[in-house]
Parts: sequence; C-alpha cells; structure tokens
Amino acid sequence: MQPTKILLADDHALVRRGVRLILDREPDLQVIAEAADGNEAVSLARSQPVDLVILDIAMPRMTGLQAARELSVVRPEVRVLMLTMYDNEQYFFQALKAGASGYVLKSVLDRDLVEACRATMRGEPFLYAGAVTTLVRSYLDRVRQGVDLPAQILTPREEEVLKLVAEGNSSKEIAGLLTISIKTVERHRSNMLQKLGLRDRLDLARYAIRAGLVEP
Repeated sequence: MQPTKILLADDHALVRRGVRLILDREPDLQVIAEAADGNEAVSLARSQPVDLVILDIAMPRMTGLQAARELSVVRPEVRVLMLTMYDNEQYFFQALKAGASGYVLKSVLDRDLVEACRATMRGEPFLYAGAVTTLVRSYLDRVRQGVDLPAQILTPREEEVLKLVAEGNSSKEIAGLLTISIKTVERHRSNMLQKLGLRDRLDLARYAIRAGLVEP
C-alpha cells in the first residue's frame, strides 16, 4: 500500500519541522510538500499529488480556514485536517463548516496527530476530547432554546437507496428494484453525500453500517 501523501502548511518553520518528524516516523504517512501560508498551500495542492492537507488555522495571506474552503472547491477529493493552538468553539465549528475532517491541538500533537491522519484517511472525523464535549453542549443548548432538530437526516426513500448502495447494487440495479430512473437514483445518492458530508460510495457503505441499515 502506498503511504498517504501529505501537504503540511504552517507559517512557523519549527512547527513544520516538529510535525514532519512525527509523521515521517510512520511507514503509512509521508510529507511530500510544505507551505508557509494558506495561499501557498492551495497552490501546491493544485500541482502535487497529495491525499491529505494539514493546515494551521492562523496563517498570513490566507488563513487555514480560508484555504480549507478553497480546497473543498479546487480539490474536493483531498482530505483536510486542521492544526491549531486554540481550543476554541468558534474555530472548531468553522473548521468543520469549511470541510475539515478533524481538528488537532498543537499541545497534544505527539499524542493525537498520527491517529487523526489515519482516521481522516479512513473517512472518519477526528475529534479531540474537548471537542466532543463542545458538540454535546451545543446540542443541549439548542434543545433548551427550543431549536428544531431534524428527527432524521435522510428521507425514507434515501435510506432505501442507501441500503441498496451499501449492499453493492449498481445504480441500474437499484433503479430496477425501486422502479425509479437511474437519474433519480444518482440524484438521491448525490443528495445523501451532501447531507452527510461524505465523499463517495465507500463512505456511504460505512455510514449504512454505523446506522444499522446493513450488517458489517
């Protein structure tokens, strides 16, 4: 298996050196490029065959958050991991909204970074311990404020399509089973990817397993 090719962006050379030392010790991870700001990171990501971009949130010219949003447009297949010294709710939610798959604190780099990279490449979100508390607190605050929360993310028809996708059926086979057009199947699949923040058919299959729609 080829190692995950990583682009590392941080405006501090010492930080980049430390992060690189941690990652290059792992046989499945390889830093192939470095950037000193968000603008350079986006430019390199356009030209380099990277799988994962690690972005510091606070950088000159273009911040990590701005770079993540740009990458989600120009290289949507590339995974993004945010690196920061700030244990801050606002930054955390902005990072998720920008398309990042994880959020790692610099204070615990040696403990969390490698697992965060691997989880991100598996298509799983990586949340440091405090972030889980933040998400739960945000949810409870919305409940107390009476904010309507969706009973379920997917429609019943989308769940039907998802189950069949996870079972390995093609779009043509699903269309036949549900008596709908192939275009409708593909539209449902596109909607599910967007709603769930997923990237591909494999991610949908993993979600279906976690949701109990199919057995692993």
